[in-house]
Amino acid sequence: MTKRNWKGTTTVVAILMGTSLLMNGQAYAASETGLTSTTTHNQDKLQKKHKNDQNLQQIIEESIANQGNGQAEMDQFDQMVQDGMNNDLTANEESTTDSNLNKQTKDTAASFDHNTSASSSDIADQVISEGLKYKGVPYKYGSSKKTTRTFDCSSFTQRVFKEVGVKLPRDSRQQSKVGQKVSKDQLQKGDLVFFHSYGSSSSRITHVAIYAGDNKLLHTYGKPGVTTTKFKGTSWEKRFELGRRVI
Repeated sequence: MTKRNWKGTTTVVAILMGTSLLMNGQAYAASETGLTSTTTHNQDKLQKKHKNDQNLQQIIEESIANQGNGQAEMDQFDQMVQDGMNNDLTANEESTTDSNLNKQTKDTAASFDHNTSASSSDIADQVISEGLKYKGVPYKYGSSKKTTRTFDCSSFTQRVFKEVGVKLPRDSRQQSKVGQKVSKDQLQKGDLVFFHSYGSSSSRITHVAIYAGDNKLLHTYGKPGVTTTKFKGTSWEKRFELGRRVI
């Protein structure tokens, strides 16, 4: 009886030990499984974080690049504006210098249209006729265009042409830029004739006269005042610069 009881006890103990070993093995396996799962999860998190960091870095780099491009575009725009302003300033300075001349040139062209009913020859005869009315009127440098009591060379030509409906600029250098340029051999009655100073090698225009035909000039200077003089074969021919046809 006692022997059977011992064997039974041994069997129970063996069963209990086996059960314990089985449970410990399952617990170890479960532990290994949990560790593996945790490691894999952590690796996934690290990979995801690394990927997010890369995306963030890319976004930052693109943002910086875009800012650089934007700044370059702004700099280019500012330069274009400045160039445009400079171009506008340069254009304004040039147009201001010639604005009065351009206006007077247009007025002269309009006067030509107004006188289309009369031939150029008829208008030229009128110019000479009007100019001869002032023969003997004293010369005065810088005379006002509003007076006929005195003239300088360009105020005289301006006044005479104005009386036949043709507007001219005030001074001789401006008058030398209107109308059609003609050579000395092409001069016709009513043409403007321009001269440089006596004895000067400069081409700077200092005098204007009206070609009156028959080798004569109608103009004003010095003590004679308004007068006619010969052209070819005289010092006036040597001082000739150009002619302009304005009628």
